[in-house]
Amino acid sequence: MIWPMFNADQVFKALADPSRRFLLDELYQRDGRTLSELECGLKMTRFGVMKHLRILEDAGLVITRRSGREKLHFLNAVPIRQIHNRWIDKYTERQVSALLDLKSTLEDKTWSKTKKRA
Repeated sequence: MIWPMFNADQVFKALADPSRRFLLDELYQRDGRTLSELECGLKMTRFGVMKHLRILEDAGLVITRRSGREKLHFLNAVPIRQIHNRWIDKYTERQVSALLDLKSTLEDKTWSKTKKRA
């Protein structure tokens, strides 16, 4: 299996469409599905589903493998994780740290009151 290069713009574009997110959710539930299996859940033509899968493949979110006459589709969550690490983690770190500090402060005050009563 060859891992595609990560391109954040392609990943964001792929994730922008609800039909493509649906396909990713389906693959998350059960990997290794055929086109026929994937198209059952969408109200669009086989060609439409193929176009969506191609965009997901180009973004590296879906990897395919041939098994006889069938083409199996597998979820590749690595690009989603890279997006998370790059665009979500660093922006939430400050808020999470502040909440942990607040939690510690409140617990210290509660602990101090409990000690005084004893």
